[in-house]
Amino acid sequence: MSSDSLPPLPQNRIVLGCGQVAVDFLATVASFPNPDDKIRSTSLKVQGGGNAGNASTCAARLGLNPRLISKVSNDSHGKGILEELEADGVDTSFFIVSEEGNSSFTYVIVDSQTKTRTCIHTPGYPPLIPEELSQSSLLSALDGVNMVYFDGRHHETALVVAKEAARKNIPILVEAEREREGLDDLLDFATYAICSAKFPQAWTEAPSVPSALISMLLRLPKLKFVIVTLGEEGCIMLERSVNGGSDAEEMDVQCSWESLKLIKDDSKTIPTCISSVETKLSANGIGTITGRLFVGTAEKIPPSELVDTTGAGDAFIGAVLYGMPPEKMLPFAAQVAATGCRALGARSGLPLRTDPRLASFL
Repeated sequence: MSSDSLPPLPQNRIVLGCGQVAVDFLATVASFPNPDDKIRSTSLKVQGGGNAGNASTCAARLGLNPRLISKVSNDSHGKGILEELEADGVDTSFFIVSEEGNSSFTYVIVDSQTKTRTCIHTPGYPPLIPEELSQSSLLSALDGVNMVYFDGRHHETALVVAKEAARKNIPILVEAEREREGLDDLLDFATYAICSAKFPQAWTEAPSVPSALISMLLRLPKLKFVIVTLGEEGCIMLERSVNGGSDAEEMDVQCSWESLKLIKDDSKTIPTCISSVETKLSANGIGTITGRLFVGTAEKIPPSELVDTTGAGDAFIGAVLYGMPPEKMLPFAAQVAATGCRALGARSGLPLRTDPRLASFL
């Protein structure tokens, strides 16, 4: 598809990420080994990884101008990480490069039988600390930025960046994959949050995902929306109403979710999205939020085309950074993530903005 026939890119395309970069060693195996087994891989790929690195790469391929704050060592892995990001159009000028230690790397075992991946991560050392990011670098990194994204790593430095971004009224997207040190402090600054399937209930101790989303919006007053990605089950999103909607009818959030799931069109193979009307959504014993509940579906990928789900969540976030209204954003992000699952590794299959599979979503 030619870029001439595409709609114009967002006016302000600069986004800033802060978080993890790594090298991924991806080994595909026929089936996951048992303890003490010796097996052979059916394929091997070495490529860049890390949540923030992957999401930034995705954003760059979609036509945004991502900058990234992170840290590598001056080793072969670190040099490879920087070269790969720069080749994709990610601005790495705000990276800290350590003369000692090691860059992050991850062994990823991709199971062809179950279509799952298992990650064994070795963190980079020494870790990024706030003192390494000068005030002038921080201000330069934030200059002209439309949104800042945090993957929850390098939490002390991330918090410094978040405070300055909040001071400048720059929207903040926080990824909540699992409970981490310093994540609660970051979430206090979040305008938007994207969570893994298990995080909301673990964090709030609510009895269900929808009620956990109510709890999150009540606990985090700056949060405009929260999305939970559910893999092949799609996603669920709760958006806070801007005007409060005091006249709206009250409805139990669990009932609303169940009714939306009943009316979603399961016959479609491409991602879709449906939502409730703006209403008061309540969760028993937790409270009430006025807003809209969205249910997004995932693409039904034929088993013969599904290669590897590594980085699917990062791709989803990279597409959310594009900045669309929810009705368009959720199917678009799901389609970008699904496209990436058709190749080995988090980045090999990430689509360009001109990819014909994205045309109907843009």
